[in-house]
Amino acid sequence: MSLNIAQREAVETLSGALLVLAGAGTGKTRVVTYRIARLIQSGISPSRILAVTFTNKAARELQLRIADLLKQTNSTGKGKPEATTFHSLCVRILRRHITCLGYPEQFAIYDRGDQESIARQVLREVKVSDAALRPSELLARVSKWKSSGINCEDAGKSACSSKDYLASVGYSRYQNMLRTVGAVDFDDLLLVTEELFCRFPEVLAKESGRFDHILVDEYQDTNASQYNIVRKLALPHGNLCVVGDDDQAIYGWRGAEVTHILNFKRDWQNAKIVRLEENYRSTREIISWANNLIKFNSQRHGKKLTSTVTGYEPVIKQCKDGEVEAKFVVNDILARLKSGRSAEDFAVLFRTNEQPRMFEMEFRAAKIPYILVGGQSFFDRKEVRDVISYLKLINRPRDEVSLLRVLNTPHRGIGSATIQRLTARAIADKIPIWEILSKLVSGGAGIEEFGSKTIDALNSFQLLISEQRKILTKEFSVENLRGMIMAVDYERELEKQYQDTKERSERWESVGEIFNEAAKYIEESQKPTLSEFLDNTSVAGMDFGSGMDKQNKSRNAVVLMTLHAAKGLEFSDVYMVGMEEGILPHYRSVDSDNVLAVDEERRLCYVGITRARKRLTLTLALNRMKWGKLKPTIPSRFLYEITGQAENPNYKRAINGEMPKR
Repeated sequence: MSLNIAQREAVETLSGALLVLAGAGTGKTRVVTYRIARLIQSGISPSRILAVTFTNKAARELQLRIADLLKQTNSTGKGKPEATTFHSLCVRILRRHITCLGYPEQFAIYDRGDQESIARQVLREVKVSDAALRPSELLARVSKWKSSGINCEDAGKSACSSKDYLASVGYSRYQNMLRTVGAVDFDDLLLVTEELFCRFPEVLAKESGRFDHILVDEYQDTNASQYNIVRKLALPHGNLCVVGDDDQAIYGWRGAEVTHILNFKRDWQNAKIVRLEENYRSTREIISWANNLIKFNSQRHGKKLTSTVTGYEPVIKQCKDGEVEAKFVVNDILARLKSGRSAEDFAVLFRTNEQPRMFEMEFRAAKIPYILVGGQSFFDRKEVRDVISYLKLINRPRDEVSLLRVLNTPHRGIGSATIQRLTARAIADKIPIWEILSKLVSGGAGIEEFGSKTIDALNSFQLLISEQRKILTKEFSVENLRGMIMAVDYERELEKQYQDTKERSERWESVGEIFNEAAKYIEESQKPTLSEFLDNTSVAGMDFGSGMDKQNKSRNAVVLMTLHAAKGLEFSDVYMVGMEEGILPHYRSVDSDNVLAVDEERRLCYVGITRARKRLTLTLALNRMKWGKLKPTIPSRFLYEITGQAENPNYKRAINGEMPKR
């Protein structure tokens, strides 16, 4: 095996607790896959090994690398380890045991769109206007509470503003609605699993007994629930290997706690620590700047990256204003493109979503192809959500969010007034809307509220769903999926909604991608079911990945993306723009009472620097337009730290926001 000394040490340490501190570009995925292969070669059954990571993309890459390595070492035929994401792991656990908590076995997993539908209903019921609290704000606060392990009862106690208080009231109602329809949201997958382990020790014993070795990638990104789940699963055998880098912990805003990796030795007292410090990605000059910067964070594991490759000196470019900054970056890239470089070699990284507007204008003017990563997700497209909602309803007729979405899609003569009456009846009778439909079409009480045409339409709809339920729950196949699309006549919906032939064709192709996903799932599954397919799409639709999908990768274009989205990626030439106080570090971290907030901003800057393989350019505008007026800026403190100028008087002025006006 081609491994350096530190990598080999990590691979050959096969028992006990192990912390692999893997600096940027040091080959951590290689270490994880080789270590799994080594465990199997030593006699450990592959099915007794669990490898957990954060994104579906990372899990798939892990699976492919492990399979390839086992083939090379003639270790195939012994089965394969379970390589999965935290959320997919929890879905499987909950499918086996969630009935212990009173949920139905076929519980639904609500995605962002489903959550927003419930949030809007909650706010209407508690009579809160959009001006006081928007659905997105309610969900953001609920997600933050859940990520911190705060339940409905305790949320109100921690409220420190009127919006927090309103959200705490909404939180309780929101959870009740989820329970009523037998559903969980993405955060619940972790929380409910944790609750299951706490309340039912026999379930924990059964689940922890499935594995003898657990490996966790990107351990610095674990939140409280993930930390607790891993700890409970690993305690019986103690064979826990975690891989990560505290210097790349940049997700504190979504509940990740860097203390988990910092305190690993305290949690597992006999743990061994291996440091991977040899960087294979970037030049020595770029690595030098990264090391200079990150040493200013005091709470970190000591390590220093090295590189044997020399190259160009990184550049700091001061520009008169934001417009000049954008022109400089685009013209610099244009000059390199004319010398024979490919557009895909370049990335422009920014801290906030507002920054790329001016760069987009300049790229268009220069006719340089570019991709703005972080646009609409495939799973957020209307046509995709419509088809998935049909499948969810077929799988679970009690799924009211999905039912209301497709009840009149395509148009069946079931208007908004009918839907309002159905909803009111369901609330009054405290039964699902699906049962209201059954009563109406069988001539039950309340039928007089609806006209004969409406009753016929509701009857046809219920028969359609019931028939497709018989077919798809008996055999989930691409042919039956195609039959469902034809039966609901979804193409008619696209023809009605989109007169433009090109757009209609593109949206129909999106529906085709669902077939592709289904075919891939069926090929990989031993016993494909509609329920499991929906689990997979629900988790995939809420992935925490970077957003660099297959379509983006296949295009030869400059990439524009946030620093957060860039984690895990690499580019030949990187431009980090807006290196100013208030942008990077962000003003919220500077104004925060949390002294560690700037540390996370520094780690974010470190992540950006270490994305570059050959060239690194940092830019700042000496003046920037704010609310229609050009105002002077303060150069980022990180520029002084990177270049070893922390003794410069302007460094302290930058920290204190006291730079002289220009």
